Amino acid sequence: MFKVIRRSVGPASLSLLTFKVYASPKRDSPHKTSVKVIELSLYLVPKGQSKYVEEPRTQLEESISHLRHYCEPYTSWCQEMYSQTKPKMQSLVQWGLDSYEYLQNAPPGFFPRLGVIGFAGIVGLLLARGSKIKKLVYPPGFMGPAASLYYPQQAIIFVQVSGEKLYDWGLRGYIVVEDLWKENFQKPGNVKNSPENK
Repeated sequence: MFKVIRRSVGPASLSLLTFKVYASPKRDSPHKTSVKVIELSLYLVPKGQSKYVEEPRTQLEESISHLRHYCEPYTSWCQEMYSQTKPKMQSLVQWGLDSYEYLQNAPPGFFPRLGVIGFAGIVGLLLARGSKIKKLVYPPGFMGPAASLYYPQQAIIFVQVSGEKLYDWGLRGYIVVEDLWKENFQKPGNVKNSPENK
């Protein structure tokens, strides 16, 4: 189509020079007329008006749609429960990883102490035969003094906090029992115990 002249040998400095190459079309090819952009079929607008027709739903599509509408409240509930429990589970997993790391690098004497405290709990469980209340009270009752022998500062803090909580629970229970006593067992005609005489 185009004639290109090549030179086989040339100095190395000529390869660094830039120059333009002009090519001319063959003389015997017929002259073509240019086509306008509007005449291209790609840009033509169809003359007829198109109309969207929705295909009828199949039985499978209908059943899937009913199933999705039926399951939507349950899936939203599951997503809500997942979003609520995810932080708790992440903190639990982090606590487990921290505990594992602590047990891997435990201070000297930790495992013998843990064995003594666990053995005290097992002895309490063995002595608590028969009664369910004893099974709830004896193992912590034996483990508490064993743990306080090895960790006295933590035991003092635990006793203070648990004592305050037990006092609060006892006070609340006393108030509830007092209110129930006044409502159910105090007679309206009893003048001695009425609050107006006090």
